[in-house]
Order: sequence, then structure tokens, then C-alpha cells
Amino acid sequence: MPSPAVPSPGDKFNRLVEIMARLRGADGCPWDREQSFDTLKRYLLEETYEVLDSIDARDWPNLAEELGDLMLQPVFQAQLASEEGLFSIADSLDHIIAKLVRRHPHIFGDAEAKTAEDVKHRWDEIKKQEKKEKGREDKTLLDSVPRSLPALVEAQEIAAKVAKVGFDWPSAEQVYDKLEEEVAELRAASGQPHIAEEIGDLLFVAVNLARKHGVDAEQALRAANAKFRKRFAHVEANVTLGEASLEEMEEKWQEAKRVP
Repeated sequence: MPSPAVPSPGDKFNRLVEIMARLRGADGCPWDREQSFDTLKRYLLEETYEVLDSIDARDWPNLAEELGDLMLQPVFQAQLASEEGLFSIADSLDHIIAKLVRRHPHIFGDAEAKTAEDVKHRWDEIKKQEKKEKGREDKTLLDSVPRSLPALVEAQEIAAKVAKVGFDWPSAEQVYDKLEEEVAELRAASGQPHIAEEIGDLLFVAVNLARKHGVDAEQALRAANAKFRKRFAHVEANVTLGEASLEEMEEKWQEAKRVP
């Protein structure tokens, strides 16, 4: 007797689309039926960061689960769009398939790209041409950097863009000098608006320093946050918060730093 066919990833994706349509149906789930494009935005962001947490923790089983949660979000959004006659999930898939083929002419055409930098340069050029053909051509260099990005990511993108056209410090050493200059200006600042401005300048320079060293500032900060959480958990486990002195907490903090 032949063994039953194993569902393909495509079959499973279709099943997900069918389930989402059922949940949004007339006799579907009340919560799912209440959602809109705007109410779902927070979940898209939350699921994205949960994926990042799983990667940082190298928790592969959890990553598989979180990627599934993340995949639900575009399927959910596309279901809403389908109900309004705007587009379907098939349209979204058509767009990304065509885009990947179009932007990899060194794989699907006769172009050449020997390095990752060659690929990135060609990708940017093709993207620029696509925008021009659609009448969405950027008016300035930084128009291509969305203002909706998290501030740290936006700073990275801005710095990388202007560096490509030569607006950059020649070396990391000069960025260190600029960092010290910004610290001095912050120390001299007075009044909340001025202090906030100088802190912003300091953070922007720090992002550039990370870029000069080939470090992703967003990921570096996430790692620092995780390290702080771990060390403070050790402090919390060994003192009574609210009652312990700063010296007692500092002692446990230093103790935590010695733990691998």
C-alpha cells in the first residue's frame, strides 16, 4: 500500500491561507474579524522582535515557531486586502518572486557579480531604475531611508548612504575625536531641549563609530541589553530590591560580571 504523500511547504502555506480566510469569515473568530490594517501593525512589530530574540538566543526550535508567527502577519494583512478587493496574497508572492529574479541578473541572466559588494551595487542600481519607471524616483539621496524606521536603524541607514558619496570621516580615529567633542558639548549643555539635542548628536556619532568598525549598532545594543538583563537578574536574585544599598547591588553586579 503506497505511503501517504507528505504535504509540501506550498501545501502547508495554502492551508495557512485557508485557515486565515476561515477565521475572518462570517462565522469565524470575533477577535480576528475585528482586526484592521492598523490594529495589526503592533503584532507585526512584536513578532519581528521575537524572531530577533530567538536568533540572539540561538534557540532554533523557538525560532521555527516564531517564524511561523511572523508569517501569519503578511497572510493576515493580505486577507484583509483581499476582502476589500485591493490585492491577494498571490499578488504579494508574484511581486517578490519577480523582484528576486529581476534583481539577481547574475543568477537568472547573463550579468556578472563576483563579490557581495558587486551584488549590493547592482541591486541598488536596479532598485533606483524601478523607482524611476514607477514615477517614485527619490528627489534627494536620503528620501530612500524611511522616516518610519526605528531611530537607531534610521541613523545607520543615513550614515551608510552619505558615506557612499564620500561624506564620511576618513578613519575611525576621527570618529573617536568627534565622540569626545560631542561628550564635551553635552557636558556644557544647559536646559532640557539643548541636552536632548546633544544626546541625539552623541548617539548619531556612536552609530557611525559602530559602522566604521563593521558593527551593526542595532544588534550591538540588543546584545548589551541582553547582557544587562542577565547581570541584573543575578543582582536581583541575591539582594532585596528596594532595601539593598547601592554598594551591595554593585558588589553583586561585579560578581555577575565574573560569571561566564
